[in-house]
Amino acid sequence: MTFEALAGPLRGELLAHCYRMLGSLYDAEDAVQETYLRAWKAFEKAFDRLEDPAGVRPWLYRIATNRCLSMLGRREPPAVDPSAGEPLWLQPMPDALTGISVELAFVAALQHLRPVPRAALLLREVLGFSAAETAGLLGTTVAAVNSAVQRARKILPAPSPSPTPDVAAAAGAYRAAWEAGDVDAIVGMLADDAKYSMPPLPEVYRGTAAIRTFLLDGPAAHRWRFLPARANGRPAFGTYLLGGATFRAASIDVVTFTGARVSEVVSFLDPALFPFFGLPGSLRAR
Repeated sequence: MTFEALAGPLRGELLAHCYRMLGSLYDAEDAVQETYLRAWKAFEKAFDRLEDPAGVRPWLYRIATNRCLSMLGRREPPAVDPSAGEPLWLQPMPDALTGISVELAFVAALQHLRPVPRAALLLREVLGFSAAETAGLLGTTVAAVNSAVQRARKILPAPSPSPTPDVAAAAGAYRAAWEAGDVDAIVGMLADDAKYSMPPLPEVYRGTAAIRTFLLDGPAAHRWRFLPARANGRPAFGTYLLGGATFRAASIDVVTFTGARVSEVVSFLDPALFPFFGLPGSLRAR
């Protein structure tokens, strides 16, 4: 079989793995591209030693994981807002790019692990490699892998509840409230302990009173358009701010609903993310 036939179908899951490792969509894309380039150059020689085509998957994961570890080794430790517990450089992942829902809180928690334990946990717990396979991929021992995974488990959050069937209607109402500039309606949809953050800015607003004040002091003074998307297994929106006769890309907002209530909004202030979501950079005003 050709390299494309064997490696091509694995791109989405490799991208998800690199994103979990790096916390950055941009860096994950770079890591996957480098993985495929290196694998393609070595494929003929490496494939000659493979008795089973299934061996291509762990081979690619070894290349991708090592690439991520190299990138993490060169990276400065991220600035962290201790109250939010999230690296400020974290970026959202469009569900459509991977075909996998990668929970944002889980990725955020992973960034507090050292790189090798992070890789060991992902290879064992998320990807299902055995302890022996993981040790082989990381060039370490089974005992070291088991110890790293045991320590890593202690800091990971419990999985968030899956979105309920009424989320689509709630997301539509949330979008309509923003486009109507109805602050009362937006705040009325918030859970009492809702959180609103805007990476890479350090500010985090907690609770309905603080979020209302923030909205009235800034965003509510402008007109907005929202286009729906999906990121990290959650409803998301490309938000557009009106300037002159054009709505221009402003942020990707990932919204977590608990029932019909908004429990968290993470607004990523990076218009360069829009092409990854298949969203235009601007919209004409109606």
